[in-house]
Amino acid sequence: MTTPDMVLLIGPKNRSTWSLRAWILFSHYGIPFAEDHVDYRIPAGKKQLNETSPSGWVPVLFHKGEPVWDTLGIAEYLAETFPEYEMWPADKRARAVARSVTAEMHSGFAALRSEMEMLFAEEGKHVTPSDACNQNILRIQSIWNDARKTFGQGGRFLFGKFSIADAFYAPVVSRFRTYGVKLDGPAADYAAMMWELPSMQQWFKGAQAELLEAES
Repeated sequence: MTTPDMVLLIGPKNRSTWSLRAWILFSHYGIPFAEDHVDYRIPAGKKQLNETSPSGWVPVLFHKGEPVWDTLGIAEYLAETFPEYEMWPADKRARAVARSVTAEMHSGFAALRSEMEMLFAEEGKHVTPSDACNQNILRIQSIWNDARKTFGQGGRFLFGKFSIADAFYAPVVSRFRTYGVKLDGPAADYAAMMWELPSMQQWFKGAQAELLEAES
């Protein structure tokens, strides 16, 4: 058995949103990789990150020992390395929108991130969202509804086929489930479909295992 050329260093599966975004690209497309873990919440884990990650954060992809960091950097690297998977939509207009909404998630939605932290394997949590958080939720629903209506006719995902955009919104599907956020129309159907993806359920089992280990 050969060792994969690619090693993905990730954080705790119950909490690390950016790790999930990179990991799900490998998992969904079936790209061979080795999975390494670091708990950045403890001093030893933070020390490991400072020694191995150029940014001091997860995830980090090591391809033949060379690091690629930041989830968007990793996603673009995979799209270039494996063009056969068409990780961005083939249509120019759809591709432009997919890149735009991915970048919006990469840099935005600060209120949602702050008030509804990802707790992937947990549900029944309750928070009273601020106006800013509610606006974030409405914007995400609008993105999902518009993408499905305009570009999603060829499949189940935002732009028909699974893409980097879906990977970047995967943690939000989890957040909405954890905090019982009510969705309508295509956004609700999309979130339900995403949650049942084999890759999402595999990550869920990993997050559950982490929680059980922490409790033991």
